[in-house]
Amino acid sequence: MEQDSLNTETDLDSAAALPMPTAEDLGIHVTAGAVGPVTVGDTFDFPVTVSWSVQGSALLVMPTSTATAKGIAQVGVSQESSRSVKDGKEVASITFTYKLVAQDTGSLNIPALRFEIPTQMGQPLQMRSEPVPVRVSEQFNAVPFAVGLCVGACVAVAAVWRMRRRKAKAAEVAAKNSAAAELRFKMMVLKQRVNTADSREWLLELESICKEYVADKFGMAASAVNLDTLVKDGKLEGWESLVEEFAHARYGGGKRDGFENKETWKGAMKLMGIVEDED
Repeated sequence: MEQDSLNTETDLDSAAALPMPTAEDLGIHVTAGAVGPVTVGDTFDFPVTVSWSVQGSALLVMPTSTATAKGIAQVGVSQESSRSVKDGKEVASITFTYKLVAQDTGSLNIPALRFEIPTQMGQPLQMRSEPVPVRVSEQFNAVPFAVGLCVGACVAVAAVWRMRRRKAKAAEVAAKNSAAAELRFKMMVLKQRVNTADSREWLLELESICKEYVADKFGMAASAVNLDTLVKDGKLEGWESLVEEFAHARYGGGKRDGFENKETWKGAMKLMGIVEDED
């Protein structure tokens, strides 16, 4: 990903008098890819590309939402940067490829996906893609022909039962993967802010994500999770140092270097069993 923020402040006095430009004003575009017919239970890719004229500038593009919606679960996301020449102008782009699972049939919609670009004016540029329709069909299991009517009926009943069981299992697995993907997504966004965010706020946000993980692990409400108590009760082995850092952020705070936050992030990823790189 491009690592510099967008500089929209060319003249401080004139910028203060002008309204905040939109991404479209600055020639930044978001384009969502099309999705062909999908079968329930299929995993498919959905690309969204953010592009702009280079003109010597590099942008930090941050996704701020997921593609999970009714009948669709996001199980991963990757990104790739590229440059090309169009109409004699150099164009840079970042393509976010969302890996999705179709959990239900019918006419579904991949929701609008939101992105932000930090600026030196304080307020980030807000962008979003358009919703994209997806047609999801039922799986088809052919019933063997050339058998007796009674045997054929039994096979048909068994096939329907297996289909329902498979569908229920797929929904269960997809729901679990969706929760894990959501947690990983939040951790990857947090990693992008490791050198720019306020240290205390960054640590408290990491604590909130850890509470979500623990709540899912023990079947609790996130608001009821007390990490200090769970560590003292021996239910969170190896979490002692991390919980101490959270307590220090709540009651003390203080400026920390980005590499310290990065090491804390790595430790939290290991404790939660989240893998940074996905195939």
